[in-house]
Amino acid sequence: MRETVKINKEEPQYCVAAGVTFAQVDAWFGHTVRDLKMDIIYPEDKEKTYPCVVWICGGAWLMMDRSAHLAYLSELARSGFVVASIEYRTSNEAAYPKQLEDVKAAIRYLRAHSERYNIDTERFGVMGESAGGYLTAMAALNNDTVYDVGEYTEQSSKVQAACPWYPPTDVSSFPYETAEQAAASPESLLLGRNVMLYKEDAIKICPVTYVTNDAPPFMIIHGTNDCTVPFTQGELLHDRLEAAGCDVQLIAIEGANHADYQFFQRETWRRIIDFFHDKLGYAK
Repeated sequence: MRETVKINKEEPQYCVAAGVTFAQVDAWFGHTVRDLKMDIIYPEDKEKTYPCVVWICGGAWLMMDRSAHLAYLSELARSGFVVASIEYRTSNEAAYPKQLEDVKAAIRYLRAHSERYNIDTERFGVMGESAGGYLTAMAALNNDTVYDVGEYTEQSSKVQAACPWYPPTDVSSFPYETAEQAAASPESLLLGRNVMLYKEDAIKICPVTYVTNDAPPFMIIHGTNDCTVPFTQGELLHDRLEAAGCDVQLIAIEGANHADYQFFQRETWRRIIDFFHDKLGYAK
């Protein structure tokens, strides 16, 4: 059987640039350096510019894999975005705020190379899960330029929309029974000291501390049965943003545990795509 078909060009071809170095950071006790990398899914379309969404992987700040969710991120990209999945230093490499510095360095790099990847520099979103959800909220809320470290500091690291999944938002309030239990927690490892004994220091690294009335739009997604990051953490951020008069919505996924399968269903991703289209717009 032979068939001749005519196929019209209705959308661009999307490509993946894997392992793009966006920064170099100290390694091996400060004696060496290593690359921080990102994977970028982008349209080969020089006629338009596209909003960009930065994805931040979770893993309790102890481990992460920027390529773990590329299958889902590619669907987001093909809905009309440039998507960059970024790497950051884990807490065994460096304590906070190095993780936030890495996220902001990635955003600045993307703005600096916007022509290469057809990015609209005025329309950036950020999204991440768990520890990445925490960094999502911090990147959206804490715009102190002290965290803009490294190259391309002439570029802004501000974002225009944020979608954190099951984020720790007040690490000073996690329900630890003893100081010894708290000492071994991911939150204490991130801070570099015990979050139960040093509450004032812990509060300084909490997203809820940086809520102001000029925060970008937020869509928080959290499972009601989360046994790792309590659902109340997502509620707390939502309530603080709402009280400040911000544009915020909380999507409570009924019965979902931490990183549960419900977060990877088409219905969830349809809501995410609709949110970013609403807040960032479409290709121009």
